[in-house]
Amino acid sequence: MNVRLYLWQRGTAAVMAPLVLIHIAVIFYATRQGLSAADILSRTRGSVLWATYYGLFVAAVCIHAAIGIRNILAEWTPLNDRGAGRLSLGFGLILAALGLRAIYALVLA
Repeated sequence: MNVRLYLWQRGTAAVMAPLVLIHIAVIFYATRQGLSAADILSRTRGSVLWATYYGLFVAAVCIHAAIGIRNILAEWTPLNDRGAGRLSLGFGLILAALGLRAIYALVLA
């Protein structure tokens, strides 16, 4: 793996760590309060804060996962770096589309 990709993957991991902890804390809070899905959606609807939070989360996960998949493909398959990079880019774009769709459903729909 080249240094640039290594730094990007470690940087996104550093961004994701607190986001995951906050996400888990929110899940515990919601379940302890007995909130239904409708209650949660009513609290997140139209919130720029939640859209920004999950937007950053989705971006970090897409970059991090795509680099990881690229490394796995390059090491464990007969693909060259270019082929592994193209497949992992496609994977990252699919993750981004799914994540943005989830953010839309959480905040805007």
